[in-house]
Amino acid sequence: MDAKKTSLRSFSLSLGCYFSPFIKALAQLEGIVEFKITKQAPNVDEFILLRSKVGWINPERIIVQESLDNSIFHVCVYAESQLAGYGRIVGDGYMYFYLQDVVVDPTYHNQGIGKLVMQEIELFLKKNAHPGATIALLAACGKEKFYSKFGYSGRTGSPLGLGMCKFVE
Repeated sequence: MDAKKTSLRSFSLSLGCYFSPFIKALAQLEGIVEFKITKQAPNVDEFILLRSKVGWINPERIIVQESLDNSIFHVCVYAESQLAGYGRIVGDGYMYFYLQDVVVDPTYHNQGIGKLVMQEIELFLKKNAHPGATIALLAACGKEKFYSKFGYSGRTGSPLGLGMCKFVE
């Protein structure tokens, strides 16, 4: 499993199986949560649950599974075995890359999980998106400033026009 463990406090402490139980117990007393990053799709149930926690509507389970299966990159952040953050990339993997479902469980907001997700996405894009590729996203209202920190900018209408979308009901 491709996983990396990290803690999100002002001091960086990585807890893994190689640390003593005493160190882990001390970290729990200090309120340090162990975060594990994987680059595999979450299971469909935990993904649906995370989407529900932020108020997103979920299609039928089989549609969600097919969507996950057809993504080109995933990053999951787990907090003590619970999916706390997620992001993925969809597209053709050559000319078009679309960031999708960048989401953090409200319990873990303001702990840097969204930043971790985006950093992993940006590492993937740095290796895989070549000159001429388009990288795009649809930011939730109020999240534009967050994405601008990673180099994304809004489309003002000139010269490319405004972004548009269509939802199927």
